[in-house]
Amino acid sequence: MKKIVLFISAFILSIVFSCKDLVVTEPESNLNVEDFEAAWNRINDVYPYLDFKKINWDSIHIVYRERIDNAKGDEFFIVFSDFLAELKDGHVYYRTKGGGEVYPYYPQRHFKDRHAYSPFVVRKYFDKELRLTESKSVEYEILPGNIGYAFLSDFHKTYLIDEFPGVLEYLKNTKGLILDIRQKRGGDYKNIEAVVTRFLTEPLERNDAYSMGEKWVIPPFQPAGPFQYTNPVVVLINGSTFSAGEFTTEILKQLPQVTAVGDTTGGVSVGGGDASLYFLPSGKSIEIGFIDIRRYDGLPWEWLGIPPDIRVEQTEADILAGRDKQLEYAIEMLK
Repeated sequence: MKKIVLFISAFILSIVFSCKDLVVTEPESNLNVEDFEAAWNRINDVYPYLDFKKINWDSIHIVYRERIDNAKGDEFFIVFSDFLAELKDGHVYYRTKGGGEVYPYYPQRHFKDRHAYSPFVVRKYFDKELRLTESKSVEYEILPGNIGYAFLSDFHKTYLIDEFPGVLEYLKNTKGLILDIRQKRGGDYKNIEAVVTRFLTEPLERNDAYSMGEKWVIPPFQPAGPFQYTNPVVVLINGSTFSAGEFTTEILKQLPQVTAVGDTTGGVSVGGGDASLYFLPSGKSIEIGFIDIRRYDGLPWEWLGIPPDIRVEQTEADILAGRDKQLEYAIEMLK
């Protein structure tokens, strides 16, 4: 019996010590008010679109300070999420220490179009398997009729810098090219340049950008690469085209051989890169952009989006019926 008791005691101790890493031994400090005040002040200091969006930031402070004061436990995260959603900005997120990114707001155009596209339906228009780059950031092939197609799914890291030249080399003898940027959600500016500069035949002035009210002075885009693709190009966009996808579209729309087809993009533009990450007193962080990027017509595309040259609406019902009307329109244009 003594041996059994000792065994059980040792077993319980082993469970306690082996599980110690699974137990939160040091809960986060309750700095809810301090976090809220720091976030409100940061946004007040750097966010460029409060006036443009007609947001009364002082009133927001009054309403949400009371809600923060009354929040119990995890209610803070609900209130804080609602607070950040008041910016109506798809780039804004918050992150707990060791946690994931929580995006409090998505544009309504995204919800309208998020199921109005399917890669499986797209593949039905090809008579061969699509090619995929090593990073899986580009899916591409040649459609019947010698029409090139490339779906750009990721502008992060150096994916397009490294891989788009090979994609364009494969498609260079096509009589027209479809760049599909539907369902695109952000990435690195250098990858945007890696794409757009392959379609330029002469320098192109950059669209305006401002930081803390100061206009950036940046040299024009320059043609790049061993050759320029000058045949007709259709860029496919919809309400789930965000950020880098919108940037790419707005630049390409300035070129005479490019036509944007589909529906207005999501309207997510506020930049800042790594510098837009702001740490709160508790150790949580928020992403608050501070760069005001404009369309070539001088308006922000934040909230407004990038309109297509030719609007072709598409619904989830079309996709369920096995049709991609936007892709069909692009194919007929290039035929």
